[in-house]
Amino acid sequence: MPLPAGVHWFSPTLPIHVFKARAEGPTAVVQAGIHGDEVAGVHALEELLEEEVRPSHGTLIVVPVMNPPAYRARLRMPIGGLDLNRCFPGDADAPERELRLARRFMDLMLDERPVLCLTLHESKKRFRPDIVPSFGQTLVYGVEPRPPVVDRVLSRLNERFTEDEESFDPLHYPVSTSSTEVTVQAVGCVGLCFETWMGFDEGRRIKMHKAVVELLLDDVGVRKL
Repeated sequence: MPLPAGVHWFSPTLPIHVFKARAEGPTAVVQAGIHGDEVAGVHALEELLEEEVRPSHGTLIVVPVMNPPAYRARLRMPIGGLDLNRCFPGDADAPERELRLARRFMDLMLDERPVLCLTLHESKKRFRPDIVPSFGQTLVYGVEPRPPVVDRVLSRLNERFTEDEESFDPLHYPVSTSSTEVTVQAVGCVGLCFETWMGFDEGRRIKMHKAVVELLLDDVGVRKL
């Protein structure tokens, strides 16, 4: 069943923040830190929590650090561990921590049935169509046709970030074992990965991550200003 409002712990270092609005509405899930060397999304969600981001309608679920051991090591995955974003839907009985965590997260998604599952990522390569793979400055989706929300949000992002090489592009790049793709298949929601280019300084990237979270929450109706 869906989680009540409050902070819930999937491990001693992995909090799940659940906010419930008084007005009924959809559920949105935002997560970061699946890869421990991609820090801007983590810091963006921590700043939004400190700024008391809240839903006006429905439910907002925030997971600032999906993979605490990888984040502490500042590595894509902890030494000796698995790439968490290749472990979904997971296995509750597996010996590997990442597979157990992936299954627990998927069970949460089945209970919550969000309209949006957003994962914050970063890339060392800025996106270029002739370089595969390259992800920096993209909003990644895994299904065709492209969800209309992608173009709406990219338009607003590109009105806000106008300096050299800041502009964002849509990118169709399905990954069948990622948290977003498996959630899309399981509950029929919009699943997106937001990628910033690590060539920008960290503060600049954090602003981008905060902006996309706010724009998407506005667009799906979880936050109506």
